[in-house]
Amino acid sequence: MRGDFLVPHAGSTDSPCWLTAAQLQPLPVEDVCEWLFNEDSLTRRLTALSVGAFSVTPLYEGWQLLRGDECAALGVSESCQGWVREVYLRGHGQPWVFARSVATRAALEGSGLNLAELGSRSLGELLFSDRAFERGQLQVCHYPADWLPPEVRQSRLWGRRSCFSRASLGVLVTEVFLPEFWTVIGATP
Repeated sequence: MRGDFLVPHAGSTDSPCWLTAAQLQPLPVEDVCEWLFNEDSLTRRLTALSVGAFSVTPLYEGWQLLRGDECAALGVSESCQGWVREVYLRGHGQPWVFARSVATRAALEGSGLNLAELGSRSLGELLFSDRAFERGQLQVCHYPADWLPPEVRQSRLWGRRSCFSRASLGVLVTEVFLPEFWTVIGATP
């Protein structure tokens, strides 16, 4: 496959076609694959890369209808309501990654996980520190520019996602690598 890996759906914005490493052909260059398909904590990797100058800046948190691709990944019906958290993961004050995490209202109720209380703490760190969470398979795509904050809106940016599950709770975490990040590591996506 090539191009933007987008598949149209009913609506004004194209929905991405998320692909695993086995489905993605051709693969991006090795340096890019190392970040897209690495299963370690991205928070820990970014903290090391920034030599401790890592921070999380919340952009949006609240209840809203989840997108169709998110509902499909979580195995719930279309138009399901969920908690949405959008943040920048920053290194040295620069936005390196845009992250969007979602979980359905039904799954969150009674789960003991209160995403509204995270503030500027990393959700990834929480998920990786709780051994009850299991990480699903990583998938990647060229993330739709329309789904990014206006100040970083750009087409053909690599995004990745995976679902973290604990009993009936599923948290879908999407991370989009911004141009500043690739400049820091010296890779051309």
